[in-house]
Amino acid sequence: MQSPVQMGFVVTNECASSALADIAHAEPFEPRYEPRSDELRHLYREEGQAKRRMDARPGLWIAVAIYLLFSATDLLLIPDVALYTIMARFAVGVTALLILEAQLRRGVGTEWIDVTCAGAIIFGYVGWLCPAVMGADKESVSYYMVFGTIFMMSANLFFTFKFSLSIVTSAIILVILYAVNYFVPSTLMYKLVFGTFYISCFTFTSYVNWKLNEERYNVFLNALEAKIQHKEATERGQALLNLSRTDPLTGLENRRAIDEKLRDYWSDWQRSGSSFVAILIDVDFFKRFNDYYGHQEGDRCLILVANALAEMIKQHNGSIGRYGGEEFIVLARMEKREQVADIAEAIRSTVENLALPHEQRRDGISVVTVSVGAAFTRPQTGAKLEKIIHEADRALYLAKAGGRNCTWLFDPNDPQSSDESENIAALLKIAIGQDLVSLVYQPIQNVTSGRVEAVEALMRLKMLDGTSVPPSLFIPVAERTGAVLALGRWAIRTVCTELLADDHVRVVSVNVSPIQLKTPGFATSVAAILSETGVAGSRLALEITEGLEMEMHSDVLRCISDLKLLGIRIWLDDFGTGFAGLSWLRLIDFDTVKIDRSFLHDCGTPRGKAMLQDIIALVRNRGHKILVEGVETDEQMAIVREFDIDKIQGFHVGRPAPAASFRARPVTYKRQFSVVKSA
Repeated sequence: MQSPVQMGFVVTNECASSALADIAHAEPFEPRYEPRSDELRHLYREEGQAKRRMDARPGLWIAVAIYLLFSATDLLLIPDVALYTIMARFAVGVTALLILEAQLRRGVGTEWIDVTCAGAIIFGYVGWLCPAVMGADKESVSYYMVFGTIFMMSANLFFTFKFSLSIVTSAIILVILYAVNYFVPSTLMYKLVFGTFYISCFTFTSYVNWKLNEERYNVFLNALEAKIQHKEATERGQALLNLSRTDPLTGLENRRAIDEKLRDYWSDWQRSGSSFVAILIDVDFFKRFNDYYGHQEGDRCLILVANALAEMIKQHNGSIGRYGGEEFIVLARMEKREQVADIAEAIRSTVENLALPHEQRRDGISVVTVSVGAAFTRPQTGAKLEKIIHEADRALYLAKAGGRNCTWLFDPNDPQSSDESENIAALLKIAIGQDLVSLVYQPIQNVTSGRVEAVEALMRLKMLDGTSVPPSLFIPVAERTGAVLALGRWAIRTVCTELLADDHVRVVSVNVSPIQLKTPGFATSVAAILSETGVAGSRLALEITEGLEMEMHSDVLRCISDLKLLGIRIWLDDFGTGFAGLSWLRLIDFDTVKIDRSFLHDCGTPRGKAMLQDIIALVRNRGHKILVEGVETDEQMAIVREFDIDKIQGFHVGRPAPAASFRARPVTYKRQFSVVKSA
């Protein structure tokens, strides 16, 4: 059976949500005690035993010391037998102390220690009394016997015996007093006065002892109540603290708690050089999972992933928390960079091995996976705490861009993740205002007529000192930072004003990022640009790159549908380089499909040529026009003619050039504003 203290201390703390419910519905703590209940009395006795045991040694030593000091009164009042009384005092006192020390060493029960102390009081009185009554001066002896009441007081007031033991001990002293009082020669009046005094002393000290015991019991109850209330308040406060530091869904630490640990890790690294790793984990295509399977299954997915990762991270003595949405963060102390790669791969494989079904992804994988980005402390990390998280975030972005279900360790020497990319990010913020960004145009030729019927707009960026920045470097940074949205609108407006508004070319194609298509209002912003510049939607083509970033969710499909309503041509770029191309061909009616240059360049072998022919047949059966990129030689030109390709692009047709190169001969045709106006 649980004690009241144990029962009062029980707090349900299985998970953060139940703690919240407990706190929300908990009533004020009002302990109810039964003052005479056996349970509380038992608890009081247990606590009293511990206190009596602790007080027994100093109490008896002090009592024996005082007992021996009273030898001086023996010398004054009964000098003829003082030697015997003093010897008796020493014999009783030393014997009592030896017995007590032996009992304490052997760990005997508290009750036996109390009996030893009570026996010391009785035998101390008897041992002194026996030689004292043999004194020649009977009158002095009769008055000296009054000191016997001190032993009675010791039993009731000096030691904290149980009340019953105190009464028995003091009663024995009282009986001895009466016996000696009866036999010592004295007057009747003396016997009556001192007999009454003995009874009064016994009654008074026993009453005070009883009151003290009751008071001790009440103090015990009040202390117990205060202890329980303090414990409950402490546990409720701890529950609230845990709740504020715990993610309610997964039970992991939340961002607040993990940020505190990150500061501790960072302080240790700055102070003593204790290296650590910060790892960001993102569940791949989780929005698609959530939309298809439902929010309950989405929550279950996150819980299963969190539990599996938490169990795995324990082996590395690390910390894991939920960093928001479907993103988790791991912190662990590491000594070597190689260890980081191992733990990152362990994280990735742990989730993949769960084999949670995810049939809505189009990358050849049908289970839930994660992308992992890690950053390791190094001398160049700097003095700012946010730096390592920023580096881990960049590594995570590159892991997702690299195909997902993979790991990426931040490398300061990698152009995509180095500090140079941060300089580019800052440059992109001012690129439009400082005229650091421009467009060049590469012609697209109709194979049958030989005429240039369109151009592709290609973005160029230069630094403040005029140094060119490769598109392969600044485009990923623009997508990661969101700068691609402003750059995309600028590019569409620029092609309209530079070439389309004055009929210099018939059609201009502009590459768009999946981020742009996912952004609400993108189609509306394009319609506004067409209306302002007076350009028909049919003269603008937007190239969508086939790749893993091109998720086929409803927002993207709706945006593409809105763009087609404006008359804008939708082209599929780099067909054949990703996993999603066939699904895109099934879902969207593209005007043109651009086959990646790698297939044409592989035509030097029979197998490569057959592959290109199969791709062309596949696209042609869907009814799309075909454009082949990378035509650079007469031999490649002959192949595209052999395969009856519609359009080509490459150095054989023309290199990218400024807009001025296409303004010599304007193309005249009837503009169509109806679609723009209706939009």
